[in-house]
Amino acid sequence: MTAPPQVTTGRELSSPPADGITNLRFSTHSDHLLVSSWDKSVRLYDASANAVRGEFMHGGAVLDCCFHDDSSGFSAGADNTVRRLVFNYGREDILGRHDAPVRCVEYSSATGQVITGSWDKTLKCWDPRGASGQDRTLLGTYTQPERVYSLSLVGNRLVVATAGRHVNVYDLRNMSQPEQRRESSLKYQTRCVRCYPNGTGYALSSVEGRVAMEFFDLSEAGQSKKYAFKCHRKSEAGRDIVYPVNSIAFHPIYGTFATGGCDGYVNVWDGNNKKRLYQYSKYPTSIAALSFSRDGKLLAVASSYTYEEGDKPHEPDAIFVRSVNEVEIKPKPKVLPNPST
Repeated sequence: MTAPPQVTTGRELSSPPADGITNLRFSTHSDHLLVSSWDKSVRLYDASANAVRGEFMHGGAVLDCCFHDDSSGFSAGADNTVRRLVFNYGREDILGRHDAPVRCVEYSSATGQVITGSWDKTLKCWDPRGASGQDRTLLGTYTQPERVYSLSLVGNRLVVATAGRHVNVYDLRNMSQPEQRRESSLKYQTRCVRCYPNGTGYALSSVEGRVAMEFFDLSEAGQSKKYAFKCHRKSEAGRDIVYPVNSIAFHPIYGTFATGGCDGYVNVWDGNNKKRLYQYSKYPTSIAALSFSRDGKLLAVASSYTYEEGDKPHEPDAIFVRSVNEVEIKPKPKVLPNPST
């Protein structure tokens, strides 16, 4: 039985972006939250204090952002640039460029590299310690089968999801070719890919209300564990209405995960036991992005219309930060049947 939904949506942050939110991420060192938007900005919030600590304006929409450490971060721009942002000084410089908008950016603490994925159908690795200028910072360019839509890292593994339902798995220590070339097990376009915190596989969501749970181990036993499930749907007048699943976020302690959909709902799942643990009360509009804080005690939710139904009047873009209760996120132990006496 599913627990009843919680009435509150969490605390709304002041000074939200003025246009669609493309991503938000908690720092791995504090409760700072980095947010990118179509309004050409990257904002740094202190989520606990509900205060804006910094703002950077770019030449075009910002499609992704990530932290380097607590004092700096990176952004991916629709103006084809990858930028380094230094929070304390309000300074930014261009780390490098792609030939089309940059959709994704990730920082690997394992290798010290920045990895970007673009609609120019390439992946690029950068050394952020290099001086400004692409010739000094670019470590490699890797052609992808299609436009890059989502990236995720765990340890030395990188998962790249592209248009055309392609998925490439790389070892960051040897980028010459993918370790695995896969196809999404879902029939429709990929929205988000996120690696399991324990490094054994990844979850992948699609525009058609489904999530696939995949495993890196290619043995028969490894692949027998994979499955997919339906979510973010409703029945209305006998018709199934299906919503895109825009975001997946894993809890850093328990390994359970949240999904956010265009239905305005955030659901929490126990992937190992194939159960939904919780559904939060509905948010004002589509869930564009989700992120758990480093200790898993906070969940940031971007309630931001993603134009899945075209241009229409919609609720203002907002960021909510909610306290996470253990009952919502902790896996429930399996109840074993009593042995017959």
